[in-house]
Amino acid sequence: MRRLRRAKIVATLGPSSSSPEMMKRLFDAGADVFRINMSHTSHDRMRELVASIRQIEQEVGRPIGILVDLQGPKLRLGRFADGAVTLEKGQTFTLDSDPTPGDKTRIHLPHPEILEALEPGHHLLLDDGKVKLVARSSTPTETVTEVVVGGRMSDRKGVSLPDTTIATSAMTPKDHADLRAALETGCEWIALSFVQRPEDITEATDIIQGRAAVMVKVEKPQAITHLAEIIRLSDALMVARGDLGVEMPIEKVPGLQKQMTRACRRAGKPVIIATQMLESMITQPTPTRAETSDVATAVFEGADAIMLSAESAAGAFPTEAVAMMDSIARNVESDPYYRSILDAQRAEPESTPADAISAAARQVADTVDLAAIICWTSGGTTARRAARERPKTPVIALTPNLDTSRRLTLVWGVHSILAPDAHDLDDMVDRACAFAHDAGFAMDDDRVIISAGVPLRTPGATNMLRIAVVKGGFKS
Repeated sequence: MRRLRRAKIVATLGPSSSSPEMMKRLFDAGADVFRINMSHTSHDRMRELVASIRQIEQEVGRPIGILVDLQGPKLRLGRFADGAVTLEKGQTFTLDSDPTPGDKTRIHLPHPEILEALEPGHHLLLDDGKVKLVARSSTPTETVTEVVVGGRMSDRKGVSLPDTTIATSAMTPKDHADLRAALETGCEWIALSFVQRPEDITEATDIIQGRAAVMVKVEKPQAITHLAEIIRLSDALMVARGDLGVEMPIEKVPGLQKQMTRACRRAGKPVIIATQMLESMITQPTPTRAETSDVATAVFEGADAIMLSAESAAGAFPTEAVAMMDSIARNVESDPYYRSILDAQRAEPESTPADAISAAARQVADTVDLAAIICWTSGGTTARRAARERPKTPVIALTPNLDTSRRLTLVWGVHSILAPDAHDLDDMVDRACAFAHDAGFAMDDDRVIISAGVPLRTPGATNMLRIAVVKGGFKS
């Protein structure tokens, strides 16, 4: 099955989409990667979902990526004696370490690490920013705040801290357990939530040990401060606009989205745009014009993937939401302005032989009008370099590693094929041409360009380009 678009689609699984039949329908509609949200999924249920995805993969004969999204630390208030209070603008409200149920003047904050980190002038956002406080004084046991934006506040509402770096791990004991369970299933991608600093990534990678690729969800202002180092240490980025828009002025999020998309493209790391992309399709069969434009903007920017959350997990129209994303992406990619926008954002290649080879492959393919760029790759690096160039020519990744083939389902424009390793250069060329023919990318007498690393089976050593003429596919 060949997708007729370059941007990939990530669909979140949930009550509306967790049956094998529905997952198959989502794949047929255009989903390339399935996301399992561990905030709402037990280990046993995760294993069932992974088994169902693997079964679909066998049926369709195409790799399917799995993204396991860790919950991360959830910071919440304690409980009120009466269940809820109404906070008035300008009043004093205290958060403290006293576990006694709260009232209109105070509440227990069961996170000593927050009280230790807060300083006068820091802002606190309660219940997704519906109520806003500013700290006036703070000690390790209590913080006295002023209510800037009032409203009703009830038990266990979330706390966001846009100005405060908390000296605690981004991975909770639950995340550690979820991570180990996910690695046992053999999933390809692990998403880390509420990352603040580079050290949060290394904690996870020390456990993962290369068994899965690491995706960082950017949803904290502190992560923006360390963006370059976070991109360097991670394998991919998710622009998690929901939480980011709570902790930062919402009008800054579109600019940050473009900044992160372009930074990831320069680094050759996949970037996903997520949250509220087709929000109205949770309850309606069609999106708003603004949502359609939002998805289109991400595709115009050259994002590797666009993601559905509640739309596919809990919405009334999960298949229609995936099909709509597919339709929007295909229409954008056929727009006469699409190519000029992508080309204008292309960064200069790094001064390495492998990057120069990838840039040359794109230039040759454009000049000679080749049918496909074919990358033999072990760990996926050659294919990611080719995708970073955002070529007009389709990119085919041939790899002997199933994990690599599945990871590449997230990468812009890459059609990954599991293929036995080549014996020598002639075998590499012959089978590359045959795969391109049989997958429908090239016909007899079409020309393709092949990139690889020589000696063979040397990860990251892309150093060869060869143009070949296709002479049929595999003989039955």
